[in-house]
Amino acid sequence: MTTTQAPRRRRDAEENRAALLEAAGAVLNRDPGASLDAIAAEAGLSRRALYGHFATRDDLIHSLLAHGVSRVLAATEQVEHPDPATLLALIGVRMWREVESVRVMAQFTVRGPFQQELAFGLAPLRDRVRHAVTVGAASGRIRDDIDPGILARLVEGAVLSVLDEATRSPIDAATGERLVALSVLGMLGFSADEAHALAADTTGLHA
Repeated sequence: MTTTQAPRRRRDAEENRAALLEAAGAVLNRDPGASLDAIAAEAGLSRRALYGHFATRDDLIHSLLAHGVSRVLAATEQVEHPDPATLLALIGVRMWREVESVRVMAQFTVRGPFQQELAFGLAPLRDRVRHAVTVGAASGRIRDDIDPGILARLVEGAVLSVLDEATRSPIDAATGERLVALSVLGMLGFSADEAHALAADTTGLHA
């Protein structure tokens, strides 16, 4: 092998792996039980090529999950706001934007057999949500009648409830963002009028 062939083969391998992950996201979003053959065909590769990267279907899903977690963490790390309630609503909306296009696959991951792995991967985000809830409750900005740890999980559940509904009904991206923002703010103790007003006044939220 020449010195130019090795880098080219590495690039080809990286491109094939990326193509397989993209194909897996698309195919599993249509059918979470889809076969490896269907995923390989979607990527325009052979089953043998797929096995060169992923030994089993679970290996492929683990890699897809890790890729998705990295995207969500990278996206939400960019969200900043001095008000904890607004920060939590913005984080919820950003999460929705990351999973909206693969909502069925995201729901399968969140509700299915990989939820423990997902929880571990998203631990930094969950810690940040819990911190924002604690600060908001201490400052009187959000409700303080629920333990911060429990309320943080309920806020997460508010986002997931919109994801669940989006797999059952034709919710478009903008409507999903609005529902996530209002659901999170409602869970934090805001009235409907207060939640709509905050969303209307905040760049990045939709009322």
